[in-house]
Amino acid sequence: MAEALKALPIAAYLDRLSARPGERIEVRVSVARPGRCRARLERLICGDANPAGPGMQFENLSAVFDHAFDGRAQEIGLGSWGEATGPALGAGPHTWAALIWPTLADERAVLCHAGDAARLTLSLTPQGVAARLECGGQILETRTDVPAPLRRWSRVWASLDPATGRLGVGLAAPCYQYQPALEAFAEASGEVVIPSRGTISFARGALAAPSFTGKIEDPAVLTAFRDTWPEPLATLRELGPEAAWDFSQGIRTQDLAPVGPKARAGTLFNLPTRAVKGARWENADAGWPQAPAGYGAIKFHDDDLGDCGWVTDFVFEVPRGLKSGAYGLRLTCGDGEDWVPFYVLPERRAKAHPRLVFLAPTFTYQAYGNHAREATDDAFRRKIRAWGAYPHNADDWPLYGRATYNHHADGAGIAYSSRLRPLLTMRPGYITFDEKAGSGLRHYPADSHILAWLEAKAIAFDVVTDEDLDGEGADLISPYRLVLTGTHPEYHTSRTLDALQAHVRGGGRLAYLGGNGFYWRIARNLAGWALEVRRAESGVRTWAAEPGEYHHAFDGGLGGLWLRNGRPPQQLVGVGFSSQGPYAAGCFRRTGASRDPALAWMFDGVEADILGDNGLCAGGAAGFELDRADKALGTPASAVVVARSEGVPAGFSPVPEDLESADYALSGEPLDSLVRADMTFFETDGGGAVFSAAAITFCGSLWNGTAFDGPLSRLLENVVGRLSA
Repeated sequence: MAEALKALPIAAYLDRLSARPGERIEVRVSVARPGRCRARLERLICGDANPAGPGMQFENLSAVFDHAFDGRAQEIGLGSWGEATGPALGAGPHTWAALIWPTLADERAVLCHAGDAARLTLSLTPQGVAARLECGGQILETRTDVPAPLRRWSRVWASLDPATGRLGVGLAAPCYQYQPALEAFAEASGEVVIPSRGTISFARGALAAPSFTGKIEDPAVLTAFRDTWPEPLATLRELGPEAAWDFSQGIRTQDLAPVGPKARAGTLFNLPTRAVKGARWENADAGWPQAPAGYGAIKFHDDDLGDCGWVTDFVFEVPRGLKSGAYGLRLTCGDGEDWVPFYVLPERRAKAHPRLVFLAPTFTYQAYGNHAREATDDAFRRKIRAWGAYPHNADDWPLYGRATYNHHADGAGIAYSSRLRPLLTMRPGYITFDEKAGSGLRHYPADSHILAWLEAKAIAFDVVTDEDLDGEGADLISPYRLVLTGTHPEYHTSRTLDALQAHVRGGGRLAYLGGNGFYWRIARNLAGWALEVRRAESGVRTWAAEPGEYHHAFDGGLGGLWLRNGRPPQQLVGVGFSSQGPYAAGCFRRTGASRDPALAWMFDGVEADILGDNGLCAGGAAGFELDRADKALGTPASAVVVARSEGVPAGFSPVPEDLESADYALSGEPLDSLVRADMTFFETDGGGAVFSAAAITFCGSLWNGTAFDGPLSRLLENVVGRLSA
């Protein structure tokens, strides 16, 4: 991105989102103005700033950790690129070339060889393809008068000949896709020095310049001077380069595979998109794991962001004896403050555990990290200030990267999300919606309603995260009788689903306290700090993966909905995503089936038939995103719908994967019957049990105006008591 983006007064991120006592967390901080800073430990009890709710609640643990340090400004360089050691070249003529598929028309470097005595840059401009040679204090430039076409493959190259003093630049676009072929060449003459050794970069020239936005394939350095290119799609094998890089190799990694006698391995920076269709892709390819040669391209963007790369300012060692829970470091400087969260897991060899554990959906927090909704106006900002809520909306701070619900500058969907950057949306008091009926919360602060409820009911609990569950499997949750999910556990790997399924089948219990859960399949990078989502084959989504690009680069798995991968949520929790609407809500009404004497324990002390007709999220328990039971999709035959949504406001519609057409559901049911939430309970043959709240706003209604009380709170208290026993 060409313009300079403003930075927060103070911002931070951690090298991990969870740790056990005795383990270390690296804290990385940047301040707009260098100066003295302070970090104090706090435990989060409630992160809802709404004055009509329990309020923001923290336990001050500065007696445990209170650290002063000197803050410094640490830069964020948006935009992805690749880099390798430059080849050692002889003095004869050489050519630098690549296949490109650009998506933005402004000036961007495709390839830059910064050698010992000269720098060659091959770039695009709105007017044409340009070559620039800098050597001995002299600059030699030339450019074609034909620009490279957007969203179409072209071969571009620059040639140097020291003997004749020529610098040439060319463009050749193959004749396909029903468009005429393009070819252009231009040259200049002057003092020419061949760049040698040094560094060769892909998608970036000078470090401060914006990255090339589009695909690059087959970057290569060849012998001989070229003023034409008769075979633009010739392969690297056919070209016989001195040095080249085959992007179809190592797709799961951030490594660039060298080809040719003088090439050296390279590295990618800031997570450009791999496993994208290359110039030689054919429609018959099933995906990159089966046909990697068709995926020899990498797509770079000028707004990609991976690891910020900030230096560690201090290390926090989790004290022995600190109980499991949600914690954070309150960071202050002269100009402002930030609050950076993490979870403390129980001791690895703890002698005793509470009966239940809260599974924090950090994958979902990360997928939505810095989600810009373009809905922050002055009235919303005034409300945020009046409530004392988290003051920095992601709309206003693009420097820290966007979410997988946003788009790159060229309109492509963002497939990767890193946690090695400040995640503004993962802060106590962050407000997503400027709603009138409640707090407007989602994700991290919305899930604090569960923590506050547990605290108010004096129910002992531990905390683990889905990242931990992915790493450790079912053993992580085996000490617990009951696992509680968050309000929106939407993103999962196969390992997290396997672990939860094994827990329930083995006699464990699960309380799914939200809606639209277990929906998208994700992959993690090898280092574990980035996740990937390919929004393939339907689903509620803000962008769609390109045909042929449905497989994750990180693990080769088929992306998209878990439903499309043969694991609908109903198989695990009895319900699955059925309807979405505005951030508004209805309530639940008990069903006749809930009167079964076998379920009397669930409604002990619950006299009302109406449950959750008010609340801190959208004003009711059955809102925003609703789940339904469906035996055809795996809801167990023994499952009982104990309450069903009522009074759902206008504007809700079935999810697209359930539609045959605009008027009919695939199941044959009337479309309006799919707009419902089915609060469900079932037991398994192995002694396990599952309770599903079936709506994303359910936990906001645990607060009954003045306290965590009322019918819905009593119902959940009964469920937690029974299932954790």
